[in-house]
Amino acid sequence: MKVLFLCTGNSCRSQMAEGLLRWLGGSVVEVASAGTDPQPVHPHAIRAMREIGLDISRQKSKSMEPFLGRPFDYVITLCDSARETCPVFPGTGKMLHWSLPDPATASGSEEERMPVFRSVREELAAQIDELLAEILEGFLGKLAELSDATQADVSPPEIV
Repeated sequence: MKVLFLCTGNSCRSQMAEGLLRWLGGSVVEVASAGTDPQPVHPHAIRAMREIGLDISRQKSKSMEPFLGRPFDYVITLCDSARETCPVFPGTGKMLHWSLPDPATASGSEEERMPVFRSVREELAAQIDELLAEILEGFLGKLAELSDATQADVSPPEIV
């Protein structure tokens, strides 16, 4: 399962989403993030994730260009700007949009801004939980189809 998160700067929302899905999705999900105007990963995003035991400090901001033309099962935009400028990703199963505020635009002291980053982190975690439930439901549906097809191919032995 391949998932791409997109936002404007690839510095906060999409970086936190990438870290959360990589952790929650484990080896089942291949996840990446990118931005329309990449900026360095925001230190408050790193701090917000570190508070829940996740280290995204080694993640790097990336442009969308390296991902163009690659198929994804899900492409998820996290801000209205990215949604409006999002290119077409041929072969993408689903395009989703989660409109989240940009925590980097919060004003005030560091301690006044951190609750905004935490709030976005928690909203992302809730959305990702729903996404993983949808992915699991899809896997289970395919497994049931495979089981039904296998059952139909097995004929009981003839009794003579």
